[in-house]
Amino acid sequence: MKQVTKVFYISVVIAFLFIGWGIIPESTLPTWNLNNITTNIQGFLTNKFGWFYLLSATGFLVFAIFLIFSRYGKIKLGKPDDEPEYPYITWFAMLFSAGMGIGLVFWGAAEPLSHFHTPPTAEPGTQQAAKEAMRYSFFHWGLHPWAIYAVIALALAYFKFRKNAPGVVSAALVPLLGEERIKGPIGTTVDSIAVFATIFGVATSLGLGALQISSGLSYLIPGLDDNFTLQLSIIAIVTVLFMISAMTGLNKGIKYLSNTNIVLALLLMFFLLFAGPTNFIMDYFTTTFGSYLSNLPQMSLRMTPFAEDNNWVQGWTIFYWAWWISWAPFVGTFIARVSRGRTIREFILGVLLVPTIFGALWFSVFGGTTIHLEFFQGMDIQSSVTELGTEVALFAMLENIPLGMVMSIIGLTLISTFFVTSADSATFVLGMQTTGGSLNPSNQVKFTWGLIQAGAAAVLLWQGGLGALQTAAIIAAFPFTFIMIMLCFSLVKSFAEEDRKIGLKKKQ
Repeated sequence: MKQVTKVFYISVVIAFLFIGWGIIPESTLPTWNLNNITTNIQGFLTNKFGWFYLLSATGFLVFAIFLIFSRYGKIKLGKPDDEPEYPYITWFAMLFSAGMGIGLVFWGAAEPLSHFHTPPTAEPGTQQAAKEAMRYSFFHWGLHPWAIYAVIALALAYFKFRKNAPGVVSAALVPLLGEERIKGPIGTTVDSIAVFATIFGVATSLGLGALQISSGLSYLIPGLDDNFTLQLSIIAIVTVLFMISAMTGLNKGIKYLSNTNIVLALLLMFFLLFAGPTNFIMDYFTTTFGSYLSNLPQMSLRMTPFAEDNNWVQGWTIFYWAWWISWAPFVGTFIARVSRGRTIREFILGVLLVPTIFGALWFSVFGGTTIHLEFFQGMDIQSSVTELGTEVALFAMLENIPLGMVMSIIGLTLISTFFVTSADSATFVLGMQTTGGSLNPSNQVKFTWGLIQAGAAAVLLWQGGLGALQTAAIIAAFPFTFIMIMLCFSLVKSFAEEDRKIGLKKKQ
Protein backbone atom coordinates (compact mmCIF):
# COMPACT_ATOMS: atom_id res chain seq x y z
CA MET A 1 0.00 0.00 0.00
CA LYS A 2 3.03 2.30 -0.31
CA GLN A 3 1.74 3.64 -3.63
CA VAL A 4 -1.42 5.19 -2.25
CA THR A 5 -1.98 8.93 -1.96
CA LYS A 6 -4.03 11.10 0.42
CA VAL A 7 -6.94 10.72 -1.98
CA PHE A 8 -7.08 6.99 -1.17
CA TYR A 9 -7.47 7.51 2.58
CA ILE A 10 -9.94 10.39 2.23
CA SER A 11 -12.08 8.45 -0.24
CA VAL A 12 -12.01 5.24 1.79
CA VAL A 13 -13.13 7.07 4.94
CA ILE A 14 -15.99 8.82 3.09
CA ALA A 15 -17.08 5.56 1.44
CA PHE A 16 -17.10 3.63 4.75
CA LEU A 17 -19.02 6.42 6.47
CA PHE A 18 -21.60 6.30 3.66
CA ILE A 19 -21.91 2.50 3.86
CA GLY A 20 -22.13 2.65 7.67
CA TRP A 21 -24.83 5.31 7.44
CA GLY A 22 -26.76 3.17 5.00
CA ILE A 23 -26.69 0.13 7.29
CA ILE A 24 -28.51 2.03 10.07
CA PRO A 25 -32.22 1.01 9.96
CA GLU A 26 -34.77 3.67 9.02
CA SER A 27 -36.56 3.19 12.35
CA THR A 28 -33.43 4.29 14.20
CA LEU A 29 -33.01 7.50 12.17
CA PRO A 30 -36.44 8.24 10.67
CA THR A 31 -35.56 11.81 9.63
CA TRP A 32 -31.84 11.45 8.98
CA ASN A 33 -32.12 8.13 7.21
CA LEU A 34 -29.78 7.79 4.18
CA ASN A 35 -32.61 7.26 1.72
CA ASN A 36 -34.59 10.27 2.96
CA ILE A 37 -31.62 12.63 2.90
CA THR A 38 -30.39 11.58 -0.54
CA THR A 39 -33.92 11.76 -1.96
CA ASN A 40 -34.30 15.34 -0.70
CA ILE A 41 -30.91 16.32 -2.17
CA GLN A 42 -31.78 14.67 -5.48
CA GLY A 43 -35.12 16.47 -5.62
CA PHE A 44 -33.41 19.81 -5.04
CA LEU A 45 -30.79 19.19 -7.74
CA THR A 46 -33.22 18.01 -10.41
CA ASN A 47 -35.72 20.79 -9.69
CA LYS A 48 -33.22 23.64 -9.52
CA PHE A 49 -30.43 22.46 -11.82
CA GLY A 50 -32.06 20.26 -14.45
CA TRP A 51 -31.26 22.93 -17.05
CA PHE A 52 -27.61 22.83 -15.95
CA TYR A 53 -27.33 19.10 -16.66
CA LEU A 54 -28.91 19.57 -20.11
CA LEU A 55 -26.70 22.51 -21.10
CA SER A 56 -23.57 20.79 -19.78
CA ALA A 57 -24.14 17.48 -21.60
CA THR A 58 -24.95 19.30 -24.85
CA GLY A 59 -21.91 21.53 -24.39
CA PHE A 60 -19.64 18.48 -24.09
CA LEU A 61 -21.05 17.09 -27.35
CA VAL A 62 -20.49 20.41 -29.15
CA PHE A 63 -16.94 20.53 -27.78
CA ALA A 64 -16.18 16.99 -28.99
CA ILE A 65 -17.53 17.73 -32.48
CA PHE A 66 -15.48 20.94 -32.59
CA LEU A 67 -12.29 18.98 -31.87
CA ILE A 68 -12.99 16.54 -34.72
CA PHE A 69 -12.97 19.35 -37.27
CA SER A 70 -10.36 21.56 -35.61
CA ARG A 71 -6.66 21.61 -36.45
CA TYR A 72 -6.06 19.99 -33.04
CA GLY A 73 -7.53 16.73 -34.38
CA LYS A 74 -4.17 15.59 -35.77
CA ILE A 75 -2.46 15.69 -32.34
CA LYS A 76 -1.58 12.19 -31.15
CA LEU A 77 -2.43 10.89 -27.68
CA GLY A 78 1.16 9.97 -27.00
CA LYS A 79 4.55 10.61 -28.53
CA PRO A 80 4.72 11.12 -32.33
CA ASP A 81 5.98 7.56 -32.92
CA ASP A 82 3.55 5.82 -30.51
CA GLU A 83 1.27 3.21 -32.09
CA PRO A 84 -2.11 2.03 -30.70
CA GLU A 85 -1.70 -0.68 -28.07
CA TYR A 86 -4.87 -2.54 -29.08
CA PRO A 87 -6.47 -3.33 -32.48
CA TYR A 88 -9.80 -1.65 -33.26
CA ILE A 89 -12.04 -4.60 -32.40
CA THR A 90 -10.43 -5.10 -28.98
CA TRP A 91 -10.43 -1.34 -28.34
CA PHE A 92 -14.13 -1.07 -29.14
CA ALA A 93 -14.92 -4.14 -27.05
CA MET A 94 -13.06 -2.82 -24.00
CA LEU A 95 -14.50 0.70 -24.05
CA PHE A 96 -17.99 -0.61 -24.78
CA SER A 97 -17.95 -3.23 -22.00
CA ALA A 98 -16.79 -0.66 -19.48
CA GLY A 99 -19.06 2.10 -20.78
CA MET A 100 -22.53 0.68 -21.04
CA GLY A 101 -22.68 -3.08 -20.81
CA ILE A 102 -25.09 -3.79 -17.96
CA GLY A 103 -27.19 -0.73 -18.73
CA LEU A 104 -27.85 -1.76 -22.33
CA VAL A 105 -28.97 -5.24 -21.30
CA PHE A 106 -31.10 -3.83 -18.46
CA TRP A 107 -32.81 -1.09 -20.48
CA GLY A 108 -32.70 -2.55 -24.02
CA ALA A 109 -36.27 -3.84 -23.85
CA ALA A 110 -37.46 -1.93 -20.78
CA GLU A 111 -36.87 1.70 -21.80
CA PRO A 112 -38.65 1.70 -25.20
CA LEU A 113 -41.53 -0.21 -23.60
CA SER A 114 -41.77 2.34 -20.79
CA HIS A 115 -41.73 5.28 -23.22
CA PHE A 116 -44.35 3.51 -25.37
CA HIS A 117 -46.75 3.42 -22.40
CA THR A 118 -45.61 6.73 -20.88
CA PRO A 119 -44.29 8.87 -23.75
CA PRO A 120 -42.97 12.42 -23.26
CA THR A 121 -45.63 14.09 -25.45
CA ALA A 122 -47.66 11.55 -27.50
CA GLU A 123 -50.77 9.57 -26.59
CA PRO A 124 -49.71 6.32 -24.81
CA GLY A 125 -49.81 3.16 -26.91
CA THR A 126 -50.11 4.94 -30.25
CA GLN A 127 -47.93 4.84 -33.34
CA GLN A 128 -46.56 8.26 -32.43
CA ALA A 129 -45.72 6.99 -28.94
CA ALA A 130 -43.80 4.09 -30.52
CA LYS A 131 -41.79 6.56 -32.62
CA GLU A 132 -41.00 8.75 -29.61
CA ALA A 133 -40.14 5.71 -27.51
CA MET A 134 -37.34 4.59 -29.79
CA ARG A 135 -36.11 8.09 -30.62
CA TYR A 136 -35.63 8.97 -26.96
CA SER A 137 -33.95 5.62 -26.29
CA PHE A 138 -31.44 6.47 -29.04
CA PHE A 139 -31.07 9.93 -27.52
CA HIS A 140 -30.38 8.75 -23.97
CA TRP A 141 -27.79 6.17 -25.08
CA GLY A 142 -26.29 7.93 -28.10
CA LEU A 143 -23.98 10.82 -28.82
CA HIS A 144 -24.41 12.74 -25.54
CA PRO A 145 -23.16 10.06 -23.13
CA TRP A 146 -20.27 9.11 -25.35
CA ALA A 147 -19.30 12.77 -25.72
CA ILE A 148 -19.19 13.01 -21.92
CA TYR A 149 -16.90 9.99 -21.80
CA ALA A 150 -14.80 11.30 -24.69
CA VAL A 151 -14.09 14.65 -23.01
CA ILE A 152 -12.64 13.26 -19.81
CA ALA A 153 -10.92 10.33 -21.55
CA LEU A 154 -9.29 12.73 -23.99
CA ALA A 155 -8.06 14.98 -21.19
CA LEU A 156 -6.57 12.09 -19.22
CA ALA A 157 -4.98 10.39 -22.24
CA TYR A 158 -3.53 13.63 -23.63
CA PHE A 159 -1.90 14.75 -20.40
CA LYS A 160 -0.77 11.26 -19.38
CA PHE A 161 0.69 10.02 -22.65
CA ARG A 162 1.75 13.24 -24.36
CA LYS A 163 2.71 15.43 -21.39
CA ASN A 164 3.86 12.64 -19.03
CA ALA A 165 1.51 13.89 -16.30
CA PRO A 166 0.08 11.56 -13.63
CA GLY A 167 -3.04 9.73 -14.83
CA VAL A 168 -5.40 11.50 -12.43
CA VAL A 169 -8.10 14.07 -13.13
CA SER A 170 -6.42 16.91 -11.24
CA ALA A 171 -3.28 16.65 -13.41
CA ALA A 172 -5.34 17.62 -16.46
CA LEU A 173 -6.23 20.94 -14.81
CA VAL A 174 -2.64 22.17 -14.40
CA PRO A 175 -2.77 24.50 -17.48
CA LEU A 176 -5.87 26.16 -16.04
CA LEU A 177 -5.17 26.28 -12.29
CA GLY A 178 -1.38 26.01 -12.07
CA GLU A 179 0.83 23.26 -10.71
CA GLU A 180 1.09 24.64 -7.18
CA ARG A 181 -2.68 24.66 -6.65
CA ILE A 182 -3.06 21.16 -8.09
CA LYS A 183 -0.39 19.79 -5.73
CA GLY A 184 -2.30 21.24 -2.77
CA PRO A 185 -5.82 20.87 -1.34
CA ILE A 186 -7.51 21.82 -4.64
CA GLY A 187 -5.96 18.86 -6.48
CA THR A 188 -6.79 16.48 -3.64
CA THR A 189 -10.40 17.71 -3.61
CA VAL A 190 -10.75 17.28 -7.38
CA ASP A 191 -9.43 13.70 -7.29
CA SER A 192 -11.57 12.83 -4.25
CA ILE A 193 -14.70 14.07 -6.04
CA ALA A 194 -13.75 11.94 -9.06
CA VAL A 195 -13.37 8.87 -6.84
CA PHE A 196 -16.67 9.60 -5.06
CA ALA A 197 -18.49 9.91 -8.39
CA THR A 198 -16.87 6.70 -9.63
CA ILE A 199 -17.86 4.68 -6.56
CA PHE A 200 -21.53 5.58 -6.77
CA GLY A 201 -21.76 5.69 -10.55
CA VAL A 202 -20.41 2.13 -10.69
CA ALA A 203 -22.47 1.07 -7.65
CA THR A 204 -25.56 2.14 -9.61
CA SER A 205 -24.61 -0.11 -12.50
CA LEU A 206 -23.67 -3.03 -10.26
CA GLY A 207 -26.97 -2.64 -8.44
CA LEU A 208 -28.84 -2.74 -11.75
CA GLY A 209 -26.94 -5.88 -12.71
CA ALA A 210 -27.76 -7.59 -9.39
CA LEU A 211 -31.42 -6.61 -9.74
CA GLN A 212 -31.68 -8.04 -13.24
CA ILE A 213 -29.81 -11.28 -12.52
CA SER A 214 -31.97 -11.80 -9.43
CA SER A 215 -35.21 -11.03 -11.30
CA GLY A 216 -34.16 -13.17 -14.26
CA LEU A 217 -33.41 -16.17 -12.06
CA SER A 218 -36.68 -15.86 -10.13
CA TYR A 219 -38.61 -15.33 -13.40
CA LEU A 220 -37.10 -18.44 -14.99
CA ILE A 221 -36.94 -20.70 -11.91
CA PRO A 222 -40.36 -21.35 -10.30
CA GLY A 223 -40.37 -20.94 -6.54
CA LEU A 224 -37.22 -18.83 -6.34
CA ASP A 225 -38.04 -15.56 -4.60
CA ASP A 226 -36.61 -12.30 -5.90
CA ASN A 227 -35.55 -10.60 -2.66
CA PHE A 228 -32.66 -8.72 -1.12
CA THR A 229 -31.05 -11.96 0.15
CA LEU A 230 -30.79 -13.28 -3.41
CA GLN A 231 -29.48 -9.91 -4.67
CA LEU A 232 -26.87 -9.81 -1.88
CA SER A 233 -25.79 -13.37 -2.71
CA ILE A 234 -25.33 -12.39 -6.37
CA ILE A 235 -23.24 -9.36 -5.41
CA ALA A 236 -21.07 -11.56 -3.16
CA ILE A 237 -20.50 -14.20 -5.88
CA VAL A 238 -19.72 -11.61 -8.56
CA THR A 239 -17.38 -9.78 -6.16
CA VAL A 240 -15.29 -12.95 -5.81
CA LEU A 241 -15.28 -13.43 -9.59
CA PHE A 242 -14.19 -9.88 -10.46
CA MET A 243 -11.49 -9.93 -7.79
CA ILE A 244 -10.08 -13.10 -9.36
CA SER A 245 -10.23 -11.37 -12.74
CA ALA A 246 -8.56 -8.25 -11.31
CA MET A 247 -5.55 -10.32 -10.21
CA THR A 248 -4.80 -11.23 -13.85
CA GLY A 249 -4.35 -7.61 -14.96
CA LEU A 250 -5.65 -5.47 -17.81
CA ASN A 251 -4.24 -7.51 -20.68
CA LYS A 252 -5.71 -10.81 -19.53
CA GLY A 253 -8.88 -10.70 -17.40
CA ILE A 254 -10.51 -7.51 -18.67
CA LYS A 255 -9.34 -7.99 -22.26
CA TYR A 256 -10.65 -11.56 -22.55
CA LEU A 257 -13.88 -10.83 -20.71
CA SER A 258 -14.52 -7.78 -22.92
CA ASN A 259 -14.11 -9.87 -26.07
CA THR A 260 -16.42 -12.52 -24.57
CA ASN A 261 -19.00 -9.83 -23.83
CA ILE A 262 -19.00 -8.64 -27.43
CA VAL A 263 -19.40 -12.20 -28.77
CA LEU A 264 -22.32 -12.95 -26.42
CA ALA A 265 -23.96 -9.57 -27.10
CA LEU A 266 -23.71 -10.02 -30.87
CA LEU A 267 -24.98 -13.60 -30.62
CA LEU A 268 -28.02 -12.54 -28.62
CA MET A 269 -28.73 -9.45 -30.74
CA PHE A 270 -28.43 -11.14 -34.15
CA PHE A 271 -30.43 -14.17 -33.07
CA LEU A 272 -33.25 -11.90 -31.91
CA LEU A 273 -32.95 -9.80 -35.08
CA PHE A 274 -33.48 -12.81 -37.36
CA ALA A 275 -35.82 -14.78 -35.08
CA GLY A 276 -37.99 -11.72 -34.54
CA PRO A 277 -39.71 -9.29 -36.93
CA THR A 278 -36.58 -8.56 -39.00
CA ASN A 279 -38.07 -6.16 -41.56
CA PHE A 280 -39.93 -4.22 -38.90
CA ILE A 281 -36.79 -3.91 -36.74
CA MET A 282 -34.59 -2.64 -39.59
CA ASP A 283 -37.30 -0.24 -40.84
CA TYR A 284 -37.74 0.98 -37.26
CA PHE A 285 -33.97 1.43 -36.87
CA THR A 286 -33.59 3.34 -40.14
CA THR A 287 -36.48 5.75 -39.67
CA THR A 288 -35.71 6.35 -36.00
CA PHE A 289 -32.04 7.06 -36.64
CA GLY A 290 -33.00 9.76 -39.14
CA SER A 291 -35.57 11.16 -36.71
CA TYR A 292 -32.99 11.12 -33.90
CA LEU A 293 -30.46 13.13 -35.92
CA SER A 294 -33.03 15.64 -37.18
CA ASN A 295 -34.55 16.18 -33.72
CA LEU A 296 -31.25 16.14 -31.82
CA PRO A 297 -31.02 19.91 -31.11
CA GLN A 298 -34.62 20.11 -29.87
CA MET A 299 -34.33 17.01 -27.64
CA SER A 300 -30.95 18.16 -26.29
CA LEU A 301 -32.45 21.30 -24.75
CA ARG A 302 -36.00 20.14 -24.00
CA MET A 303 -37.43 21.33 -20.68
CA THR A 304 -41.10 21.86 -19.80
CA PRO A 305 -41.30 25.31 -18.14
CA PHE A 306 -45.05 25.72 -18.77
CA ALA A 307 -46.09 22.26 -17.58
CA GLU A 308 -46.97 21.54 -13.97
CA ASP A 309 -45.39 18.10 -14.21
CA ASN A 310 -41.71 17.93 -15.14
CA ASN A 311 -41.32 14.34 -13.92
CA TRP A 312 -40.64 12.76 -17.32
CA VAL A 313 -37.63 14.94 -18.15
CA GLN A 314 -36.32 14.69 -14.59
CA GLY A 315 -36.84 10.95 -14.32
CA TRP A 316 -35.30 10.09 -17.69
CA THR A 317 -33.12 12.67 -19.46
CA ILE A 318 -31.74 14.46 -16.40
CA PHE A 319 -31.18 11.16 -14.59
CA TYR A 320 -29.30 9.77 -17.58
CA TRP A 321 -27.08 12.83 -18.02
CA ALA A 322 -26.25 12.69 -14.31
CA TRP A 323 -25.60 8.95 -14.49
CA TRP A 324 -23.26 9.33 -17.45
CA ILE A 325 -21.39 12.17 -15.73
CA SER A 326 -21.03 10.10 -12.54
CA TRP A 327 -19.64 7.27 -14.68
CA ALA A 328 -17.33 9.62 -16.60
CA PRO A 329 -14.26 9.49 -14.31
CA PHE A 330 -14.41 5.68 -14.32
CA VAL A 331 -15.11 5.12 -18.02
CA GLY A 332 -12.96 8.08 -19.04
CA THR A 333 -9.94 6.83 -17.11
CA PHE A 334 -10.37 3.34 -18.54
CA ILE A 335 -10.82 4.54 -22.14
CA ALA A 336 -7.78 6.79 -21.74
CA ARG A 337 -5.70 3.85 -20.50
CA VAL A 338 -6.45 1.76 -23.62
CA SER A 339 -6.26 4.61 -26.21
CA ARG A 340 -2.59 5.48 -26.32
CA GLY A 341 -1.24 6.16 -29.81
CA ARG A 342 -4.48 7.32 -31.47
CA THR A 343 -4.96 10.84 -32.83
CA ILE A 344 -7.57 13.10 -31.25
CA ARG A 345 -9.71 12.96 -34.40
CA GLU A 346 -9.52 9.15 -34.62
CA PHE A 347 -10.18 8.85 -30.89
CA ILE A 348 -13.30 11.06 -30.80
CA LEU A 349 -14.77 9.58 -33.99
CA GLY A 350 -14.29 6.08 -32.62
CA VAL A 351 -15.67 6.86 -29.17
CA LEU A 352 -18.68 8.80 -30.51
CA LEU A 353 -19.83 6.95 -33.60
CA VAL A 354 -19.26 3.21 -33.16
CA PRO A 355 -20.96 2.81 -29.74
CA THR A 356 -23.78 5.17 -30.76
CA ILE A 357 -24.63 3.17 -33.90
CA PHE A 358 -24.30 -0.17 -32.09
CA GLY A 359 -26.46 1.09 -29.22
CA ALA A 360 -29.13 2.31 -31.66
CA LEU A 361 -29.20 -1.10 -33.35
CA TRP A 362 -29.38 -2.81 -29.95
CA PHE A 363 -32.41 -0.78 -28.87
CA SER A 364 -34.06 -1.32 -32.25
CA VAL A 365 -33.70 -5.08 -31.89
CA PHE A 366 -34.70 -5.48 -28.24
CA GLY A 367 -37.07 -2.55 -27.87
CA GLY A 368 -38.43 -2.98 -31.39
CA THR A 369 -39.25 -6.65 -30.77
CA THR A 370 -40.96 -5.77 -27.49
CA ILE A 371 -43.07 -3.01 -29.04
CA HIS A 372 -43.91 -5.22 -32.04
CA LEU A 373 -45.21 -7.91 -29.68
CA GLU A 374 -47.48 -5.38 -27.97
CA PHE A 375 -48.50 -3.19 -30.93
CA PHE A 376 -49.09 -5.89 -33.57
CA GLN A 377 -49.52 -9.16 -31.65
CA GLY A 378 -51.49 -7.98 -28.63
CA MET A 379 -49.02 -9.29 -26.02
CA ASP A 380 -49.14 -7.58 -22.63
CA ILE A 381 -45.49 -7.47 -21.57
CA GLN A 382 -46.07 -4.24 -19.66
CA SER A 383 -48.24 -6.06 -17.10
CA SER A 384 -45.28 -8.28 -16.13
CA VAL A 385 -43.09 -5.19 -15.79
CA THR A 386 -45.72 -3.44 -13.66
CA GLU A 387 -46.11 -6.48 -11.42
CA LEU A 388 -42.50 -7.66 -11.14
CA GLY A 389 -40.38 -4.59 -11.96
CA THR A 390 -38.51 -3.00 -14.84
CA GLU A 391 -35.75 -5.60 -14.61
CA VAL A 392 -37.95 -8.45 -15.96
CA ALA A 393 -38.78 -6.73 -19.29
CA LEU A 394 -35.99 -8.57 -21.14
CA PHE A 395 -37.10 -12.01 -19.94
CA ALA A 396 -40.81 -11.31 -20.45
CA MET A 397 -40.01 -10.41 -24.07
CA LEU A 398 -37.65 -13.36 -24.69
CA GLU A 399 -40.21 -15.94 -23.59
CA ASN A 400 -42.33 -14.94 -26.60
CA ILE A 401 -39.67 -15.81 -29.20
CA PRO A 402 -38.25 -19.16 -30.40
CA LEU A 403 -35.67 -20.71 -28.03
CA GLY A 404 -36.68 -18.11 -25.45
CA MET A 405 -35.32 -20.08 -22.48
CA VAL A 406 -31.93 -20.57 -24.18
CA MET A 407 -31.77 -16.87 -25.04
CA SER A 408 -32.72 -15.95 -21.46
CA ILE A 409 -29.82 -18.06 -20.16
CA ILE A 410 -27.46 -16.36 -22.62
CA GLY A 411 -28.88 -13.02 -21.47
CA LEU A 412 -28.20 -13.86 -17.82
CA THR A 413 -24.66 -14.96 -18.74
CA LEU A 414 -24.12 -11.69 -20.62
CA ILE A 415 -25.33 -9.60 -17.67
CA SER A 416 -23.00 -11.55 -15.39
CA THR A 417 -19.93 -11.09 -17.61
CA PHE A 418 -20.73 -7.39 -18.06
CA PHE A 419 -21.11 -7.18 -14.27
CA VAL A 420 -17.67 -8.73 -13.73
CA THR A 421 -16.05 -6.57 -16.45
CA SER A 422 -17.50 -3.31 -15.13
CA ALA A 423 -16.50 -4.07 -11.55
CA ASP A 424 -13.08 -5.33 -12.62
CA SER A 425 -12.47 -2.20 -14.73
CA ALA A 426 -13.67 0.03 -11.90
CA THR A 427 -11.26 -1.49 -9.37
CA PHE A 428 -8.44 -0.81 -11.81
CA VAL A 429 -9.59 2.80 -12.37
CA LEU A 430 -10.11 3.54 -8.67
CA GLY A 431 -6.68 2.07 -8.05
CA MET A 432 -5.22 4.42 -10.67
CA GLN A 433 -7.00 7.45 -9.24
CA THR A 434 -5.80 6.79 -5.69
CA THR A 435 -2.17 5.86 -6.41
CA GLY A 436 -1.15 9.02 -8.25
CA GLY A 437 -2.10 7.65 -11.67
CA SER A 438 -0.20 4.35 -11.52
CA LEU A 439 -0.89 2.24 -14.62
CA ASN A 440 -0.49 -0.92 -12.52
CA PRO A 441 -2.06 -0.39 -9.07
CA SER A 442 -1.41 -3.14 -6.53
CA ASN A 443 -3.88 -5.95 -5.93
CA GLN A 444 -4.33 -4.75 -2.34
CA VAL A 445 -5.60 -1.39 -3.56
CA LYS A 446 -7.86 -2.97 -6.18
CA PHE A 447 -9.30 -5.45 -3.66
CA THR A 448 -10.04 -2.63 -1.22
CA TRP A 449 -12.02 -0.78 -3.87
CA GLY A 450 -13.73 -3.98 -4.97
CA LEU A 451 -15.10 -4.55 -1.49
CA ILE A 452 -16.17 -0.91 -1.16
CA GLN A 453 -18.00 -0.99 -4.51
CA ALA A 454 -19.82 -4.18 -3.54
CA GLY A 455 -20.73 -2.69 -0.16
CA ALA A 456 -22.03 0.53 -1.70
CA ALA A 457 -24.18 -1.37 -4.22
CA ALA A 458 -25.60 -3.61 -1.47
CA VAL A 459 -26.43 -0.67 0.80
CA LEU A 460 -28.11 1.27 -2.00
CA LEU A 461 -30.23 -1.75 -2.94
CA TRP A 462 -31.19 -2.34 0.68
CA GLN A 463 -32.12 1.29 1.20
CA GLY A 464 -34.41 1.73 -1.77
CA GLY A 465 -33.67 -0.43 -4.78
CA LEU A 466 -33.56 1.25 -8.18
CA GLY A 467 -34.69 4.64 -6.82
CA ALA A 468 -31.80 4.82 -4.33
CA LEU A 469 -29.33 3.86 -7.07
CA GLN A 470 -30.61 6.63 -9.35
CA THR A 471 -30.52 9.15 -6.50
CA ALA A 472 -26.88 8.39 -5.69
CA ALA A 473 -25.87 8.84 -9.33
CA ILE A 474 -27.49 12.28 -9.64
CA ILE A 475 -25.91 13.55 -6.42
CA ALA A 476 -22.43 12.23 -7.28
CA ALA A 477 -22.55 13.81 -10.74
CA PHE A 478 -23.30 17.39 -9.71
CA PRO A 479 -19.88 18.51 -8.41
CA PHE A 480 -18.04 16.55 -11.10
CA THR A 481 -19.88 18.44 -13.85
CA PHE A 482 -18.00 21.62 -12.89
CA ILE A 483 -14.70 19.75 -13.04
CA MET A 484 -15.52 18.51 -16.55
CA ILE A 485 -16.28 22.04 -17.71
CA MET A 486 -12.88 23.15 -16.42
CA LEU A 487 -11.26 20.21 -18.25
CA CYS A 488 -12.57 21.56 -21.56
CA PHE A 489 -10.95 24.95 -20.97
CA SER A 490 -7.74 23.32 -19.76
CA LEU A 491 -7.54 21.17 -22.91
CA VAL A 492 -8.07 24.10 -25.27
CA LYS A 493 -5.44 26.13 -23.44
CA SER A 494 -2.90 23.31 -23.68
CA PHE A 495 -3.77 22.58 -27.35
CA ALA A 496 -3.31 26.24 -28.24
CA GLU A 497 0.04 26.33 -26.47
CA GLU A 498 1.23 23.21 -28.29
CA ASP A 499 -0.04 24.54 -31.61
CA ARG A 500 1.87 27.77 -31.03
CA LYS A 501 5.09 25.91 -30.25
CA ILE A 502 4.74 23.77 -33.38
CA GLY A 503 4.18 26.94 -35.41
CA LEU A 504 7.30 28.55 -33.98
CA LYS A 505 9.38 25.44 -34.76
CA LYS A 506 8.21 25.49 -38.38
CA LYS A 507 9.21 29.15 -38.72
CA GLN A 508 12.66 28.43 -37.35
